[in-house]
Amino acid sequence: MLKVGITGGIGSGKSVVCRILSILNVPVYDADNRAKILMNSNQHLITQVKTEFGEEAYLSNGELNRTVLAGKVFDNPEKLEKLNSFVHPAVREDFHAWSKLQASKYVVKEAALLIETGSYKELDKLILVKAPYSIKLERILRRDDHRNEDQVKSIMERQMKDEEKEKCADFIINNDESHPILSQVLQIHAELEQKALH
Repeated sequence: MLKVGITGGIGSGKSVVCRILSILNVPVYDADNRAKILMNSNQHLITQVKTEFGEEAYLSNGELNRTVLAGKVFDNPEKLEKLNSFVHPAVREDFHAWSKLQASKYVVKEAALLIETGSYKELDKLILVKAPYSIKLERILRRDDHRNEDQVKSIMERQMKDEEKEKCADFIINNDESHPILSQVLQIHAELEQKALH
């Protein structure tokens, strides 16, 4: 079974591509969602977070206190790196366990930081979804009404540029609203199914 990564900057349209693949019966692992679940359920991970960030990182009901944790890591690259050093190995283990339960020619792992963390090297193929800066900005502002333009731009500025990501990608999907996305996904899907047979 092939393991395929899907990555791209915020607002690029990764989730749209993954929805299409799901309709095509390709199992999709959403790393960001699973990370949130694991931070509330994986005892080892919870202990690591509490030890590093304090008991207040969790609410009295045991749920992760996102506001407190976000406040500690948002403008502190070292703290964010520390948090990621706990979360990414837990997600990696979870993904491998999940993959073994799937019965398909290939599976997809969707994550924003596949290249930055180096975890794309554990996958067989990598798909990059990209879009122009202005389109991504507009999409995020439409989608995330809790963020203002400056906050979104700050997030985008911190992300690796698409030109850098392209060097690692096996497939590139242009989600710029002038190239039909469905035909691009279908073509890649056909190629991956062929590769999985060999």
